[in-house]
Amino acid sequence: MEDLAREIGIMLRQKGLTLGFVESATGGLISKLITDVPNSSDYYKGSIISYSNQVKVDLAGVRQETLDKFGAVSPQVAEEMALGGRKALDVDVCLSDTGIAGPGGATETKPVGLFYLGLSHKGGTFARKLILNGSREQNRKAAADAVLSWLKEYLSCLE
Repeated sequence: MEDLAREIGIMLRQKGLTLGFVESATGGLISKLITDVPNSSDYYKGSIISYSNQVKVDLAGVRQETLDKFGAVSPQVAEEMALGGRKALDVDVCLSDTGIAGPGGATETKPVGLFYLGLSHKGGTFARKLILNGSREQNRKAAADAVLSWLKEYLSCLE
């Protein structure tokens, strides 16, 4: 993942874009990977670690109604986290994650390993679903890798 973070840094510099994250289940892992790259402050502005629903609402711009209707682990919340983070952090691109890393936390409709990722940029806000089946640590790392891979995919599509 270190190589991926370096590649992303090069792409962000070339495109003159700034980056931020709103992390929940990954707990700051994505931000750590980005800031392990020297001079990442050229493009990375910061993150919000919104582990609790209250922080999702107070800092990340998630509406309480969205949480009540869909739950924290939902595509709607992932999108609102990314959009709210893009505004709060004043960045060009913001990604988010929300999920159930395990081993507990599952419900009948939301199993351990269910994650939703969000991506917000000037062209729109989107969500992706992940189903992971590793340990807590494996799930967190896989989700972080998926966020960075999606970011690279997005950046690769820009002119």
